Amino acid sequence: MGIGDKFKNKAQEAKGKVKEGTGDATDNERLESEGKRDQAGANVKQAGENVKDATRDVTD
Repeated sequence: MGIGDKFKNKAQEAKGKVKEGTGDATDNERLESEGKRDQAGANVKQAGENVKDATRDVTD
């Protein structure tokens, strides 16, 4: 996995946490939900990258 991909995934996860926290603090359910969705998307991307890494390690 490239450093750039890892950074993008962490940035998306952090953005999601901020949105979720802001939504929770302001009772904005839409923003809170968006934040959770951003975090989930980042986690799915990270899992995909981990699978690619594992496949690459096995074939090397």
